[in-house]
Amino acid sequence: MTGPRVLVTGASGFVGSAVVKAALARGYRVRAMVRATSPRENLNGLDIEVVEGDMRDPTAMDRALDGIEVLFHVAADYRLWAPDPRDIMRSNADGTRVTMEAALRRKVERIVYTSSVATLRVKGATAPVDETSPNEEHHTIGVYKRSKVAAERIVEKLVAEQGLPAVIVNPSTPIGPRDIRPTPTGRIIVEAALGKIPAFVDTGLNLVHVDDCAQGHLLALDRGNVGERYILGGDDVLLRDMLATIARLCGRKAPSVTLPRWPLYPLALAAQGVAKFTGKEPFVTVDGLKMSRYRMFFSSAKAQAQLGYTARPYAEGLRDAIEWFRVAGYLS
Repeated sequence: MTGPRVLVTGASGFVGSAVVKAALARGYRVRAMVRATSPRENLNGLDIEVVEGDMRDPTAMDRALDGIEVLFHVAADYRLWAPDPRDIMRSNADGTRVTMEAALRRKVERIVYTSSVATLRVKGATAPVDETSPNEEHHTIGVYKRSKVAAERIVEKLVAEQGLPAVIVNPSTPIGPRDIRPTPTGRIIVEAALGKIPAFVDTGLNLVHVDDCAQGHLLALDRGNVGERYILGGDDVLLRDMLATIARLCGRKAPSVTLPRWPLYPLALAAQGVAKFTGKEPFVTVDGLKMSRYRMFFSSAKAQAQLGYTARPYAEGLRDAIEWFRVAGYLS
């Protein structure tokens, strides 16, 4: 390995482990930062240095960034619900501030910060949303999205005021292998593959293969402009069509019943009440239902034009996700 020394935060996670693999394929010397409680299966057998730490801890971040030239700050708390919503805000906003301030102290040469399309405004959109539609925290649904807006603004302020050498990438909805938790979208894929989603609401989302998203991070490192954001997306897909594709890949009958949202709110409230006792994230949440009122469609045209970014068809990501979930035992 003769490339730059890079640190990847959140390295054992879904997107983080994909970035680690992409960086290794380039010959970069990778240091992977993980929490003490994080599962490490996604890092098994990789030629990397693993360090434990919490991105909210300044001392841990200073230690992790020692000798590092490039930072990929991928770590995030990707939950739509938590027993204490403040935990999500602390991880995503406060953790980003601590990490970026440590990067400034350590004089890291280049940073790619993993934001989200959650920071972009889809309400009222009549076409796929691009980077020119930033959202405001008080207009954003749910603590996860609010925390990502707050974190992105922190990065932008540090770029403007302290010269933080950061490029921002905004992945849409990653799908594919190694979704170990799994993510909220991964849970939908698993439940649909098992035939447990007989109906759906009228909504849509943008699906991108996690490995294409990871390549987008490296392209942003190469060609991105400091302080600018780049959407790393794939195909705009109706939930109905996503479920039909999963059914086809699994040899099942596609669901055909469209549900109104209003009867689902009491179910979501009840599920959240149960979750407070079990500690397990509910499958249906009030914030999730509110978000589903909008089709979350996005354009990656800027990343394509300026970074040379490309993404494969969404069905390939679903196929790879289902195969990984099958081998990993999620579909037993």
